[in-house]
Amino acid sequence: MHTLHVKISGRVQGVGFRWFVREEARRLGLSGWVTNLPTGEVEVAAGGTPESLDRLRRAVAVGPAGASVERTTDLAEDPGRPLAYPFSILR
Repeated sequence: MHTLHVKISGRVQGVGFRWFVREEARRLGLSGWVTNLPTGEVEVAAGGTPESLDRLRRAVAVGPAGASVERTTDLAEDPGRPLAYPFSILR
C-alpha cells in the first residue's frame, strides 16, 4: 500500500475541511484519517493506490468552498496512528 501524509496550512479549520477530506477519501476508497492540529493546520494520513492518493493530494490543495489553502507540506515521519478503513475524522 502506498501512503500520503501531509499537513495543510491556511484557512482550513471551521470551513468543513475535515468533512471534505473524509468524503473525498471515501469516494476514492482510501484508508486513513484527517484531524485538526492545535496550530490551526490540518493533518491527513491516507493509504491506497498511487492514482487515488494523487487525486486526494490535488483535492486537499484546493479544499472546499470557504477554505483558503496556503501550503501543503509532506510529512516524512510515521503518522503514529493506523490507517484504518473507512477513512475517518479524528477528534
